[in-house]
Amino acid sequence: MNSFVIEVRDLWFSYNGHSVLKGADFEVPEKGFVALIGPNGGGKTTLLKLMLGLLEPDRGRVRIFGETPRKTMHRIGYVPQEVGVNKSFPISVTDVVLMGRMRTGKIWPGHSQHDRIAAQEVLNRLGMSEYKDRRIGELSGGERQKVLIARAIVNDPEILFLDEPVANVDSKGQSEFYDLLKELNETATVIMVSHDLMVISSYVKSVTCVNRSVHYHDAAEITQEMADMYCCPAELVTHGEFPHRVLRKHEDF
Repeated sequence: MNSFVIEVRDLWFSYNGHSVLKGADFEVPEKGFVALIGPNGGGKTTLLKLMLGLLEPDRGRVRIFGETPRKTMHRIGYVPQEVGVNKSFPISVTDVVLMGRMRTGKIWPGHSQHDRIAAQEVLNRLGMSEYKDRRIGELSGGERQKVLIARAIVNDPEILFLDEPVANVDSKGQSEFYDLLKELNETATVIMVSHDLMVISSYVKSVTCVNRSVHYHDAAEITQEMADMYCCPAELVTHGEFPHRVLRKHEDF
């Protein structure tokens, strides 16, 4: 029997009276690897933030390990979309990664040697050790995103949430990153917003289509039959057997 680490029940959310999500209902098993796909503005990032506890639903509930999201923040990692950085702000790459070692609600006594070793190790894994003393504002967009990834995984999270994590990373870096996610998925659950559907068949275990309504597909790969059933208004781009296409909409979208 699957052990569900995330449960979403009848989840509704709106911005200023405009419905963004309606009646989302699904579960994610332990060590699941879920891709959230759908059109821009369809509610993917909103759903991610509701699962993180950064937003409160209008109706319904989210449970992480059977608790509210805010009670489990110390057990999760989060990689947001790449955002603008104040290039003059004097914070180093290592300092940003060490933020992932801080504990909510506890007095900060400074970082231990163990914390600094963990930060160095994760920068090594991402090929970023040579930048450890650089200011974060001196890095390229792709390099900054790798630092945010390092911050998210430095504390060995049990669930890792990622919002388009490789949007500014080059193709070589993307391949290395997905291999890292596959390794992390051996011990952690991964939830990732992505427009890169080429990744799905190689890495993810299930797909959640989000366009106000939410449809959970418990499938490990995309086949031609699945592509015909997907109905998600997201572009499927491939250099393999299947043609480039736009998938049909779910009937209730």
